[in-house]
Amino acid sequence: MNLLFITSTRIGDAVLSTGLLDHLLRVHPGARVTVACGPHAAPLFAAVPNLERVLPMHKGRWARHWFALWRACAGTRWDMIVDLRRSAIGYFLRAGRRFVLQASQEPVHRVRQIADVLDLAEPPAPHVWTSDAHRADARRLIPDGPPVLGIGPTTNWRAKTWRADRFVALIDRLTAPRGLLPGARVAVFGGADERDQARPVLDAIPAERRIDLVGSVDLLTAHACLERCRFYVGNDSALMHLAAAAGVPTLGLFGPTQEALYGPWSHDAAVVRTSIPFTDIFPVDFDHRASESLMDSLTVDMAFDAAARLWCDTRRDAA
Repeated sequence: MNLLFITSTRIGDAVLSTGLLDHLLRVHPGARVTVACGPHAAPLFAAVPNLERVLPMHKGRWARHWFALWRACAGTRWDMIVDLRRSAIGYFLRAGRRFVLQASQEPVHRVRQIADVLDLAEPPAPHVWTSDAHRADARRLIPDGPPVLGIGPTTNWRAKTWRADRFVALIDRLTAPRGLLPGARVAVFGGADERDQARPVLDAIPAERRIDLVGSVDLLTAHACLERCRFYVGNDSALMHLAAAAGVPTLGLFGPTQEALYGPWSHDAAVVRTSIPFTDIFPVDFDHRASESLMDSLTVDMAFDAAARLWCDTRRDAA
């Protein structure tokens, strides 16, 4: 069976789509998989079972990236095409069955919307595949020892970034002698272009407890490192979704984005948002390119209390 899976440009959305691909591979275990996605998300699929190839779609003028995808796929007779980009490409390729994401009539979580492509009653949770090499790298980067608190202090959009000094204060409380993770090591995650954002957090963590992973690991190694964390707190970002997919208890911090649509999808995940609701948070002159953080009404106390509730819930479930 030849399966063409067309998914997102953004890494976070691509992570959320992995549950549907995992479902398809469990239903069709021998399927030969080709994944088409944005170039930044492409490494996420490197360890997919039975992977034929990943086709990075570099956006071009006049939608030339779609013609390039058609040209790469036209020589194959596809048994199934799943298109989460709502394009027409599947209708110009030879295919037995085609499934295309439809515009949602009601605001629903992205994972639920993706599950509706196949009319699945229970949305499949995101699932990211890693190799032995990724897991070995993770063990080298985070060796056995005291528990690890994962932190994601960066985003690609300043307005939804909790300020660094608040992350530092939260880390201090979580790892204090009477905190949730006394004396824990702290692994800081982020992209190569986000180092300046992460630097104040990195600088505040004692060297003997600091694990600096900002810009130094690929997506799948980051996922394997997250699996070795005991808890994760981070902004609404691709890393938050990667942490939830890794199965680590994940607390997402929200303000100018909607947790009902893009909260971390996991039984062991929770969100805490600003006291100012989403509908009221944007100033009249809002400009996403120049906006400062809109997260200031989310206090350290609010974040710590939410982390404590999630911590208690996960420990209760494990008992």
